[in-house]
Amino acid sequence: MYKYNDFDAAFVRARCAQFRGQVERRVDGSLTEEEFRPLRLMNGLYLQLHAYMLRVAIPYGTLNPDQMDQLAYIADTWDKGYGHFTTRQNIQFNWPKLPDVPDMLDALADVEMHAIQTSGNTIRNVTADHFAGAAADEIADPRPVAELIRQWSTDHPEFQFLPRKFKVAVTGAEADRAVVRAHDIGLVLKRHNGELGAQVIVGGGLGRTPMIGKVLKDFISFGDLLPYLEAVVSVWNLLGRRDNKYKARIKITVHEHGIDDIAARVEERFALIRPDFDESALDALAQIEHFFAPPVFANKPVDAYTRAYENDRMFRAWADTNLAAHKDDGYAIVTVSTKAHGKTPGDATSAQMRVLAQAARDWGHDELRISHEQNVILPHVHKSNLPALHAALKAVDLATANIGLISDIIACPGMDYCALATARAIPVAQGIATRFDELKLEHDIGALKIKISGCINACGHHHVGHIGILGLDRAGVENYQITLGGDGTETTVIGERTGPGFAYDEIVPAIERLIAAYLEVRDHADETFLATYRRLGMGPFKAALYPPKEDSAHAA
Repeated sequence: MYKYNDFDAAFVRARCAQFRGQVERRVDGSLTEEEFRPLRLMNGLYLQLHAYMLRVAIPYGTLNPDQMDQLAYIADTWDKGYGHFTTRQNIQFNWPKLPDVPDMLDALADVEMHAIQTSGNTIRNVTADHFAGAAADEIADPRPVAELIRQWSTDHPEFQFLPRKFKVAVTGAEADRAVVRAHDIGLVLKRHNGELGAQVIVGGGLGRTPMIGKVLKDFISFGDLLPYLEAVVSVWNLLGRRDNKYKARIKITVHEHGIDDIAARVEERFALIRPDFDESALDALAQIEHFFAPPVFANKPVDAYTRAYENDRMFRAWADTNLAAHKDDGYAIVTVSTKAHGKTPGDATSAQMRVLAQAARDWGHDELRISHEQNVILPHVHKSNLPALHAALKAVDLATANIGLISDIIACPGMDYCALATARAIPVAQGIATRFDELKLEHDIGALKIKISGCINACGHHHVGHIGILGLDRAGVENYQITLGGDGTETTVIGERTGPGFAYDEIVPAIERLIAAYLEVRDHADETFLATYRRLGMGPFKAALYPPKEDSAHAA
């Protein structure tokens, strides 16, 4: 993985020192909260419902074991012994005290981490496929490109006061595991006439007005990538609405001007600035690629894996759901679920973090990833080591065999933490997971993605959930809308709203009726919920959600 050079290290240390001074002035009253707010946001520090929240960047979701151990140390030393992995491949600490934050940032800098540009109207943490460098279907590793973009965008002088936040995602595989079509810019690495470059998708986004991105450029060579991205952001920086924050995202700009007009403006800007970019970006990319060279894979028998798979029922269930195909047949990609039934999706205790760090050292070539689905990935595990890994995970409640199943739910922090939320998301996720664990139907139901947001900002990605749940406030009462048919993959679709929402105590029974209807109408046991919905449409599901006798019980 990428290692800081002297410039990187000095830059991050200087920011820590600068912020320490700003915190001291806020604590002694020299700065008002209004004056301090933009300064803390530039360093990833929010003021939430109950306390400050520090959002730490995990660029393209990649961590080494020492960094994971340091996150555990921070959780124990300055928080409540746990951290929360987010859908932006970040980690959040929900309970820091303001005077402690400079020490937390120094501790992060000790292991080449920071919280810069994890908030504010700037280019946010660049995200990528969490199986990068390991996936069997990969065309190219997206992490070097993501790192190049991170370096280009960090403290870019033109892009520190954009109309709104700006999110970039990169994937290098046929399967889209980075939801690139729901980002301001999505890059899909591809080959054209033997040359490796990227397709540029622009104007995607969820939130108040969900939109799927449009192809702005079908292929751009890596040599032209940075000036082209700079042209895109520059055009939006000029055109983007600053009179209305809800219309400030580039998706609205693309919608209002049309993709052809935006493309013409970008090409014009690109032609103007391209001469200012020499070949140094390509040189930098080549240097960065060196850091992401694949590990040396072992060639050894997999008998231990085979024996465990044949004789250990729990191991087999875990292997069937939590392993993915690796580009080396002797290896597997392991997704570690943070979604034990009844737990908070995305939370990991310091003890769990330390076990994950040691597992990466012992069996994972020193690599960890955080997925946008709030799980932890060990991308390179030899199959012979999987039984030992499974046992280590089981000891700390991290061996839940539910990846891709109904309890593998994305949920934002909701009203339990977030100052913007209007409803709870975590208890709804816990309720659904617990109920279907009781019913013992999870594996019969099969592949199903439920995503829950506690407000219209859609941090829980509910628009692209097969079943999406949006919690809102209706006259002081929590109300949950359901959408169906959403999809966050290479066939991205925004889900359709079913009808009136449900009260808090009605939402879990509503999901249970929905699933019962699916089991009743699916063609065969292998037809997924999404496939059934696409075949039959809303009809049978709506009938299950709104039986005639309950019509009057639902508020509009």
